[in-house]
Amino acid sequence: MQNIRKRTTGRLNGSRKSRLAVARSGRRGGQLISHPPLINSYGITRDARLRFVNVGTAWTGAMTYADLLDTLLVATSSTTLYDLYMGVKINSVEAWYLPAGGSTATPGTISVVFDGVTLGAQGDQKIHTDTSMGVEPAHVKAAPAPMSQQAQWQTSSTSGAFFLQCPIGTVIDVSCSFRNPVVGVFKQAQLPGVGLSTGAIYYRGLDAVAISTSTLQPVGALSVA
Repeated sequence: MQNIRKRTTGRLNGSRKSRLAVARSGRRGGQLISHPPLINSYGITRDARLRFVNVGTAWTGAMTYADLLDTLLVATSSTTLYDLYMGVKINSVEAWYLPAGGSTATPGTISVVFDGVTLGAQGDQKIHTDTSMGVEPAHVKAAPAPMSQQAQWQTSSTSGAFFLQCPIGTVIDVSCSFRNPVVGVFKQAQLPGVGLSTGAIYYRGLDAVAISTSTLQPVGALSVA
């Protein structure tokens, strides 16, 4: 008799717990939740791997956050361009170089340094470098240290994002995350364009200058400015 009472009590307690769980979840008539889920942000974020080729002269210089944001642009007039995104974060920089002629060619060196020295945009100062030898290409894949400012979100500025040294013919892939927050003001590109179509999206080289004078030109972009 005692065992029967225990089993009965257990079933009653289980039913009561089930009713309480349903009441707390708001589940009535097939409704799974009491209200729509929360929205965390209206901001737009996009990850992109952008490819560039050095078609000019051997490059030695710094890339800024303004340069990175100027790679993706929208035209507001026949000459005016604005950045498509307001913030950028570097995920990695990868580059390859193989001199023409294989073993008889002069070796070439690629170097990447996250060398930002501006307050709020400091880099880890590590040098990532490789030199081609014979038919073996130079290959560098560099990522900023997780706690460095290059690995954090940055807005358009002339602060150094990374330093790049590479010969003519180097292929450079820059993997970035771009975003537009809920509030903010779009930045105008550092240099104007020519013969643009209002509302069209344009790509620009990694050096952020007009395509006619760009050394590090975008690859595969249908519309360049």
